[in-house]
Amino acid sequence: MRDSDRTRPAGRAMARRLFEQVRSHYFGLPSAARRAIGVGVLLGALALALAFGWSPFTTLIVTVLLLGYGALAMRFPRGAATVLVVAAWTWLVLAMVWTTAEPPALAGLLLLGPLAGCVAHLIRWVPPWATTLVALLPGALLTVAAGVGLLAATVALWGACGSAAVALAYRFMKARDVRAVLAARERPEPVRVRAREAVPQRPGQADGGAPPKITVEEALAELEGMIGLEPVKEQVRSIAASIEASRLRAEAGYATEPPMRHFVFVGPPGTGKTTVARTLAKIFYAFGLLRTPQVVEAQRADLVGEFLGATAIKTNELIDRALGGVLFIDEAYSLINSGDGQPDRFGAEAVQTLLKRAEDDRDRLIIILAGYEKEMSAFLASNPGLSSRFATRVRFPTYTPEELLAITEVLQARRGDVLAPDARPALLARYEDVHRRGLVDELGNARFVRTLVEAAAQARDVRVVSAGGTPTREELVTTTVEDVAKAFDEITARFRGYRRIPSLEEALADLDRMAGLEPVKRQVHAITAQLRVARMREEQGLPVQTQMRHFVFTGPPGTGKTTVARILGRIFAALGLLARPDVVEAQRADLVGQHLGATAIKTNELIDRALGGVLFIDEAYSLVNTGYTGGDAFGTEAVQTLLKRAEDDRDRLVIILAGYEREMDRFLATNPGLASRFNQRIAFPSYTPEELTAIAELLAEQAGDRFDEQARRDLAEVFTWVCAEGLIDGLGNGRFARSLFERAAMRRDVRLAAQDTPATPAELTTITSADVRGAVEELAGR
Repeated sequence: MRDSDRTRPAGRAMARRLFEQVRSHYFGLPSAARRAIGVGVLLGALALALAFGWSPFTTLIVTVLLLGYGALAMRFPRGAATVLVVAAWTWLVLAMVWTTAEPPALAGLLLLGPLAGCVAHLIRWVPPWATTLVALLPGALLTVAAGVGLLAATVALWGACGSAAVALAYRFMKARDVRAVLAARERPEPVRVRAREAVPQRPGQADGGAPPKITVEEALAELEGMIGLEPVKEQVRSIAASIEASRLRAEAGYATEPPMRHFVFVGPPGTGKTTVARTLAKIFYAFGLLRTPQVVEAQRADLVGEFLGATAIKTNELIDRALGGVLFIDEAYSLINSGDGQPDRFGAEAVQTLLKRAEDDRDRLIIILAGYEKEMSAFLASNPGLSSRFATRVRFPTYTPEELLAITEVLQARRGDVLAPDARPALLARYEDVHRRGLVDELGNARFVRTLVEAAAQARDVRVVSAGGTPTREELVTTTVEDVAKAFDEITARFRGYRRIPSLEEALADLDRMAGLEPVKRQVHAITAQLRVARMREEQGLPVQTQMRHFVFTGPPGTGKTTVARILGRIFAALGLLARPDVVEAQRADLVGQHLGATAIKTNELIDRALGGVLFIDEAYSLVNTGYTGGDAFGTEAVQTLLKRAEDDRDRLVIILAGYEREMDRFLATNPGLASRFNQRIAFPSYTPEELTAIAELLAEQAGDRFDEQARRDLAEVFTWVCAEGLIDGLGNGRFARSLFERAAMRRDVRLAAQDTPATPAELTTITSADVRGAVEELAGR
């Protein structure tokens, strides 16, 4: 570390925090907004120049330089102070150029400031801004003297260059002295910075190779350069401040424990966990708490052996390889693999070995466990030692659409590519769509962006080459809206359920087209209105009551419960309350396992499959089978798991329990949690004869067929009779109407195929009374 790192006063720390806040707000603005502000500043400067009679050209040059210096300071915070020194130098030289009789000679001094600043940043162990100031100060005096006529401009030019060279040489010698003093200083305290010359050789390091030189400022600058992740950056800055405070207490003579710790990184994939782990390694290394900034990355396969006993050996070898640096274990929860309901002895052995070494080697090793938050919480709860030794948790948030777009622009810039002007808003709209639907984590956050950038570049190359002729330089690097759309559609097509969501109007129109079910339609429209208003209130920052997410559908079979469930899923998806409109249909056999413990696993797997959409459980009352002596332990386990997930995942899942009314009432009464969580009930009535006739005619119309007049009268007569006799629920309501239509159409086809003359188009599409009566006799015989 440089001496300035050790003696930084509180005032400078406050100034740094203020600068970091300004920089955070700066990068929070879209690049288009930053450019617009820059243009506004230029126009304002020109307006002032015209108002006060200044030279517009000179004013424009000065303003552009100042804006450039400001952007440079935001992009490279470590050189912010140097930028200010160089900016002051530039201003002084320009002021003197306006007054001197030899402006070309003095104008040459404009290059001296940036050159001195660049050289100063190559001289370590002393602050670069101070080196730049010392190098330029004599030249500033000479420039002023030339400006007021006391000195020739040529003399001032060469004098400033010579004095800068001497000052830089002096600062280089002082830097060597500072480094020698720091290297020779004794450090009895445990948290003092260790001498870098004592670093042992690491694997892959050449004999006699010097360890890398990294400062805390450089490591934090890498972190600040990452897009988004503001909570993570704040937490890492706090960790660095804690280490610095511990070092200062030790230097003041207080007893201090080494500020080493182990971490848990939780968050979705592609949010920079591995990158931040490397930054943390550099920070601890820069403070002298680690011998190397090396990060060893591992997963379950790197720790677990093929037989008991081999796991401990394999885990110890991995930890030995990471000693002195950081061990990063991704998807750490996979070490406890209980997928088959049985304890994972190999994983448990790895965890026990890991815990022992985490304690024994805590002064020379940092371990980071990473993974999804819910899975990591369950993993840490599986062993008390994990929670106590891995107490520092860092949460990585999902990237926002604006941050995804910023990452896209950074990746494109690295490739030398650019987005077409109209491609940027189109891409932002697509990012907003996946964010609204909650699919950013599933797509992979920044990994998805990287894949998209590569696919869009490939689509552009194919388009440019296929067009023929010789493309221009601009065409070779410009990604258009069409390239982005093609790449986006290709990538998202691989993910389950990602497709265009029908609009709310389309979903409600399909509901209204259903025959009958007027009470159901009114209730679904009312639910939709409540959800829409709640969404509006939330967007305007108003308090919102807990929205209904889980439902009970009661009614006889064939009354459209599954169809309405699909429409409800489309409504929730259209309102942005679900990621996809998919409906996963299930019954008891899909939830209940064959032994205790397996049921919870099976139920959780089913729910995981339905996440982001609708889970529709038909005949849900069968989950509690009262016919078993001593109760239904398997069904009860399924219900308990279902209730927990209904609460835990209420923001990304809709569960619908369906069945006969009386049976569902008894089922809901078996557990108070069912009635409280499934408090929205929709009752489906039996169809009337008129509604059944309308269903049959609608089915015929969808198939391109029609009933003749007598056939329609026969249909009405049949449906009236079965409803009057109370047989319609047993026959399946709408299913009976479908079966009757399908049988009648089949009898028509058999009749036409048997006749000698070719059938006319009218005959091919008309179902007669004879066809209907034959179908009724066939179904009655069954």
